[in-house]
Parts: sequence; C-alpha cells; structure tokens
Amino acid sequence: MYENDIMLPRRTPLEGEVKLSSGCAVAAIIDRSGKKMTGEKIIKSIATMHDRSNGLGGGFAGYGIYPDYKEYYAFHLFYDDFNCKKETEDFLIKHFEIVYSSEMKTRKVKGIYNEPIIYRYFLYPLSKRLANSLLDEEQYVVGCVNRINAEIKGAFVFSSGKNMGIFKGVGFPEDIGKFYLLDEEYEGCIWTAHGRYPTNTPGWWGGAHPFGLLDFSIVHNGEISSYDANRRYIEMFGYKCSLQTDTEVITYIIDYLIRVKKLTLTEIAKVISASFWSTIEEKDEDERRQEIFLRKAFPSLLINGPFSIIFGHSGGIMALNDRLKLRSMVCAEKGDLAFVSSEECGIRVIEPEPDKIFSPAGGQPVIYTLSEGGKD
Repeated sequence: MYENDIMLPRRTPLEGEVKLSSGCAVAAIIDRSGKKMTGEKIIKSIATMHDRSNGLGGGFAGYGIYPDYKEYYAFHLFYDDFNCKKETEDFLIKHFEIVYSSEMKTRKVKGIYNEPIIYRYFLYPLSKRLANSLLDEEQYVVGCVNRINAEIKGAFVFSSGKNMGIFKGVGFPEDIGKFYLLDEEYEGCIWTAHGRYPTNTPGWWGGAHPFGLLDFSIVHNGEISSYDANRRYIEMFGYKCSLQTDTEVITYIIDYLIRVKKLTLTEIAKVISASFWSTIEEKDEDERRQEIFLRKAFPSLLINGPFSIIFGHSGGIMALNDRLKLRSMVCAEKGDLAFVSSEECGIRVIEPEPDKIFSPAGGQPVIYTLSEGGKD
C-alpha cells in the first residue's frame, strides 16, 4: 500500500471488515455401535478445513466421555476471576450436591492465550430444592444455568449435560482440541466440531461453538436473517438470548421443540427448515397435512438465511441445511461409522474409502442414531 510514494505496512483487517460468505467449518463423527474413540480423528477432520476459520473460535462436543459420572450433570464453566468463581460455587452448593470438581486439565499451545479460569463440576440437584421449585429436573437445571449466566458477572456455564462435554475457546479448532487434550484424555462415541469465522459478533471464549444446553449441542455455519423474529418468539418461553449470536437461538429453538413440545427430529427439520408452500402442495396427502400443520403451528421458528448445522445429543446427531442449500454439507458412511463435514476433504482425511458419500438436499435432515446396544 502506498501514500505519497511511501510504502506503508499492510494492516491486518479488523474483525468485521472482511466477510467470508462461506466461512466456518462443521464436522462430526459417530460410531453407531457405541464404540468409543479419542478426539484425534475429529481434530484431524476440522483441521483440514483450517482456511474456513480465522482463529477467533473453535470447539468440540464429545458424548459418552464421562462414564464414571454418567448420572450427574457435568458443568463446564469459564471464570474471569476467583471472586466470581467463589460466588458461583456458593450458588452451586445451595442448589446441587457437588460430587466432584476440578480445574479443567489443559496444555500450553501456541496460539491459545488469555484463557479464562476453566473448571468442571459433576452435580446432582438437591431434592429439597427441586421439590420446592415445582419443576422437572431438566428444567430446574436449565433455570440454574440461566441464573448463573445472567446474574453472576464473569461466570459462564458453557456445558451442562450428562455424560458429555463441550470444549471451546478462542483459537483455531485444531489448537483448541490440543489445548483440552481431546486426543489423549477423552473417549466418546460421538464427536462434533466447529471452526469459527465470526462476521457479526465478537470472538470470545463463550461465543465459540458448540453452543449447548443440557445434553444438546449445536455447531453452525451461516447467518440467520430471521434472528430477531426467532429470538423474540423463543424468549416468550423463558429463554434468554444474551450472547447476540444466531447459534444460541438455534440451540434454544431445538431444545424447546424437543423437550417442551416433544417433536421428533424429522418434525423439527420441517419447522426450522420448512418446505416452501409450493413444494408442500406437491406432496402426498399425509405429508402435506403434517407440514401445513407444523408451518402454521410454529411460523416464528422458521429459520431464514443460509445455514448448515449439526445437532448433537446423547442418542445421535442430525445434520441439516437451509431449504435452499446455501451452505455446503457432505455426509458419508463406513460400517458403523458415519461422518458429516462442510467439505469432502474433512471426511476423506480420516476415511479415504467410505462405503457411501453424498450431499444432502436442502431442508432434508440426515439423522444418525446410536444402536440400542451402543447407548449407555
């Protein structure tokens, strides 16, 4: 760059000055038999798509990773300082039995810095508190998570499920995976991953993906143009979208539709990535009647804009594109293993010869579940 014939140093663009319309990478691996694997393969998969992220966020979710504590809620927390840690632990003692707690084991990794204090707790709701709350156990836990995140400054619960955990932060995803020792310390039957390229929201530890609530987790590539309408609707049911990111609202929408409204994953796909009315008219009578009902019942939960998401839960995963398929997604299978990735290279690097590989159509969910024998 020149000014008055003097060469000036090239300035690194600030966040938000560059938009990568297809940025962010998502990936997942599931062994449907329930056989466990370390995080090595999922790290290798997401690392292949390094150029789709910019170092401002990476993360993973692993399922089946805490077999010794599978009956307890595993809370992962970020703390800004030890004062908010003390305040949070005082809250936890009043509402839960703390079965075990420790600082999260990490390693020094080049490119990961300014990390918060990271702690893990295995918790069981206090029966007296639960009885007095008039809530079921899961809603009680959700309420406690929301209170910590909304009321305790400097504390953030970023994972709260049973026998699963989210691991995320600011950095490239392959570095985040090594930072948390996912390739050595953990084994799970399901792994999801995300490499972030934020364009509208800041890169900070809590804002990295996956976003989670209970055992549900979401990794997402895209931009949701319907965010405000979706947010206003879902907040009527007690959710608080405090992070100003569209991935957070997707997580709450799916939690509401599964846990509160008891919809199946296939039905959820028909709500959030609904067919066009003209397409619905061409379907057979039973399917047409169902889709018309879902569109009319949940019009404010239709997600508009380009997106690809992977939804993880204790029983499997669902991969879903927007109805116009404006974001890339590839799926593959090899025996009991199934793979999802933003790009084919993310699959081929860990499974060069899959039995089946395909790109799902827009709005068509791809659902992989653990066999009954594979579930804990």
